[in-house]
Amino acid sequence: MDEQFWNDLYLEKPRLWSGAPNGMLVAEVADLPPGQALDLGCGEGGDAIWLADRGWLVTAVDLSRVALERAAAAAGDAKISWTHADMITNAPPAASFDLVSAIYFPLKRQDDHRALHGLLAAVAPGGTLLVGGHDQRDHDHHDPRFDPAEYYSPGEIADLLGDGWTIETNETRPRVPLPPDAIHHADVVLRARRR
Repeated sequence: MDEQFWNDLYLEKPRLWSGAPNGMLVAEVADLPPGQALDLGCGEGGDAIWLADRGWLVTAVDLSRVALERAAAAAGDAKISWTHADMITNAPPAASFDLVSAIYFPLKRQDDHRALHGLLAAVAPGGTLLVGGHDQRDHDHHDPRFDPAEYYSPGEIADLLGDGWTIETNETRPRVPLPPDAIHHADVVLRARRR
């Protein structure tokens, strides 16, 4: 799942995603005061644009240049910093974001958890971490290009948070909105606040 994989995936269709923000982002972030936000795996920009429209100063990161070009075009004049980067090798700046959002962001597991620790360190004191993924138990579809066991799940990340965090949400819930062609019908959601 390298840059070429993602570019090829985006090039298969003129638009891969709906352009609407993820339901779990809306549910978990609507009550937060705007500040600095980091949107990891921003894709075609639906979440970043929604955040910017609500006053957040957004840094939107993706591995795919194709996705970033589409996102920037969709955003128009929204004040979003579109950033091409690989989070495995490029940690975001520490303690810089009031919100770090990683929804359906495939972060590959590492023995030393280096990339995960970099992601967690980016959350400023008092800031919020939001991680969302598909509940792998709710379907029997298997994509040979993606082995979920190689990537962190929100529940695993919750287990790795230390004493400096307060977990506010850690649950499995129905996916909202549910796309008509969805193969995943439930999401796992982690929202935690850095003390």
